[in-house]
Amino acid sequence: MRLLYKPVSILVSVLGGMLAAAVFKKVWKVASGEEQAPSPTDIRRGFGEVLVAAALEGAIFSLVRAAVNRGAAEGTRRLTGYWPGEDSQAGQGEEEATPGKGA
Repeated sequence: MRLLYKPVSILVSVLGGMLAAAVFKKVWKVASGEEQAPSPTDIRRGFGEVLVAAALEGAIFSLVRAAVNRGAAEGTRRLTGYWPGEDSQAGQGEEEATPGKGA
């Protein structure tokens, strides 16, 4: 299952990045009234404005990325019964991890 999940995960991540970029562009336009967020090297923009734009963009990208990745994992679990994330092997191999056994 992990082999099938990986390509789907990559595709979902790319689509999520595109969605995040579109959301940021709309939010920036509403917040600032401008079409484009400031570039860090744009001399006409203040330091604070550049940092606010970067922080907002980072927050939006992180939020969208988490939502998209979680949705993909939930969808995988619903379709296959397999959870592709951390602790997907929970409960397996406990005998090996138990101290004092076997040695």
